[in-house]
Amino acid sequence: MEKSITLEAKRFKQLREELGYTQQGFAEFLNAGSTTADIERGKTKISGKIVTTLMSQFNINPLWLYGESNDKHIIARSGDVSPMVVTIDSSGNDNIVLVSQKAAAGYPHNIQDVDWYQSLPSFNIPLPEYRNASYRGFQVEGDSMMPNIRPKEWVLGRAVSSITEASDNKIYIIVLKDSVLVKKLQRIPNNPNQIRLISINEHYLPIDIKVRDIQELWMVNSKLSFGVDEPSDSVLLRQLQESMEELKGQIRSLK
Repeated sequence: MEKSITLEAKRFKQLREELGYTQQGFAEFLNAGSTTADIERGKTKISGKIVTTLMSQFNINPLWLYGESNDKHIIARSGDVSPMVVTIDSSGNDNIVLVSQKAAAGYPHNIQDVDWYQSLPSFNIPLPEYRNASYRGFQVEGDSMMPNIRPKEWVLGRAVSSITEASDNKIYIIVLKDSVLVKKLQRIPNNPNQIRLISINEHYLPIDIKVRDIQELWMVNSKLSFGVDEPSDSVLLRQLQESMEELKGQIRSLK
């Protein structure tokens, strides 16, 4: 009678296929012989060394592998999303580093480079709202947060140390492994390993991301805006109509 395949063997095979490895290639990567065929057929048990490698390289949850959890991945850094680098001024106070649109493109890749941070402009705001915490300024790109935040405006965010401190429906600066986004956060019920990013502009659909992909998190508490809004076309039209009515009234009074 043919032996039934265990759940861990099925999930191991599923994982290999999702990662795009052949049986031979996955075995070489895991240093588990010439092929993973025997593991996937349930003939060979998954060793502790393989489980450790899967956990360290791909954040695979061992409890998921053996059917004890529905969460495939463990959260990297235990949900720690605090700043990698904080700069201070000559008085020992935290600087507010400004990250422009251009600098934001390289921010995720220089997130631990102290020299890179020192090349960015920085300043302090001597107000009580900016004490006892680290703040950072980011220039907004795109119109996904319109009308609250316009393109090229600057948002100032307070550092969040853990993803558990994040609140639903507040605006955050989310530093991912390859990008910097400004979005509202929303937790996904029964899925602590993912979080939803929501735009205020309804033309943009929500985005679900993995919590482990968040490198830093800053809660927006203020913004810097420059210039005065130009009157919209509807305002200009209304002003023109009012002027025409006023002119008509003056003409009638002369008759």
